[in-house]
Amino acid sequence: MKKALDTIIILVGALLVAVGFNMFLIPHQLLSGGVSGFAMIIGYFTNWNIGFLYLLFNLPLMIWGLISIGRRFIVISVISVILTAWLMQILPTSYVAQAPILGAVFGGVLVGIGSGITLRIGGSSGGFDIVGLILTRKFDFPLGTLLSSMNGLVIVALGYFKQDWDLALYSMLAIYISGKVVDTIHIRHVKVTAFIVTKQKEELLNALLKLPRGVTLVKTEGAYTQQQHDMLMTVTTRYELAELKRLIKQIDPKAFVNIVETVGVLGEFRKTH
Repeated sequence: MKKALDTIIILVGALLVAVGFNMFLIPHQLLSGGVSGFAMIIGYFTNWNIGFLYLLFNLPLMIWGLISIGRRFIVISVISVILTAWLMQILPTSYVAQAPILGAVFGGVLVGIGSGITLRIGGSSGGFDIVGLILTRKFDFPLGTLLSSMNGLVIVALGYFKQDWDLALYSMLAIYISGKVVDTIHIRHVKVTAFIVTKQKEELLNALLKLPRGVTLVKTEGAYTQQQHDMLMTVTTRYELAELKRLIKQIDPKAFVNIVETVGVLGEFRKTH
C-alpha cells in the first residue's frame, strides 16, 4: 500500500509541476527557478523543447544525489523528472491566466505543492531541490528559503538577456511563493524530541542507531511500580517522525512514547550522543 501511495504522490507531484510550467509560467515566459529556469531561458531563446532540456540538465544532479543521498531518493527523483518531462509534452502550453501576476502566483503555488509532496516522501522533482537537500543535510535551515536564494542567479539572467525586468520580478514572485509552499509541506528542518520508555531496549536501540540520529540511554524508575525501565531519548525531524513511529510500533507496540517539539538544538545534531 505504501509503495502504491508513493507512486500516486509522485505522479500527482509531477502533474502539478508540469501544469504549473505549461499553463502558468511558460505562456508568460516566466521562470520557475533553478535547473528548470535555465531550461526555460534556453527554450525561450532557441525554441528548443523545454521538457527535454529540463530532463537533460537534471541528469548530472541526479548522479550527485545518488552519491550523496542514496538510491531511494534518486529512484523517486528520476521517476518524477521523467514523468514531468513526459507530461510537459502532453499538456498544452496555453494561457490559463491572462495576467502575468496571476500566472506567477498560481504557477508558483502548483510547482511548490508538486515539489513539496515529492520531497516529503523522500524524493525530489529535480533541479536545485537536489542541491538544496544535500546542503540542508549538512547545514540546518529551511529548504525552501535556500532554494529561493539559489534561484536569484536565474532571475538576474532572465532580466539581463530579455531586457524585461517586469518578467524577472514576476518570476521572482513565483519562485518566492514556490519556496514558501515547499517550506510548509517539506518539514525536515522542524525538530522533535522523542522519549521512549521500553522493555525492548537492545532491539529498539539497534534499530534507532541505523537512523542518522544519536540516541541517549537513560535509566528510569516508575514512581508507582518502582520498577526499573530503560528510556531512549532521540532528537529527529518531523519529516522522519513517521519512520520513527513505525519502528517503535513494530519492535515494541507497548512502549510509552512522549514526543515534544524542539525549539533548538546545540552541538552535533546527527550524532548527538
